[in-house]
Amino acid sequence: MKHSQKFLEDMKKQLAGRQEEILEEIKDMSSNGPVERQVMDSGDEALSLSMEKLQNVLQKNEIDELNSISDAIGRMNKGEYGICLDCGKIISQQRLEHYPYAARCIVCQEAVESQ
Repeated sequence: MKHSQKFLEDMKKQLAGRQEEILEEIKDMSSNGPVERQVMDSGDEALSLSMEKLQNVLQKNEIDELNSISDAIGRMNKGEYGICLDCGKIISQQRLEHYPYAARCIVCQEAVESQ
């Protein structure tokens, strides 16, 4: 059974809202780039490097999520949203509610993750 038009519209709004949030977060991270300062000791330097690595990881995660959202919106525009990329079956509404940019049903996703 295909998903209702209302459900698809709600998911599109949710994805667009999250997309806006992520873009704002990335913009904030970029504007709060590394601060030039004199490092006092090796402990300060280590902390500074750790914080920079953490920021880079967070930024990469945000970009990955943004790409997943863009892919989901693309599938919506093609009428393919909610259809598993691997088996072609309908992705459960419950899965999409919790993970709106899911591209695979839970069975296929578990298979991909176990490889």
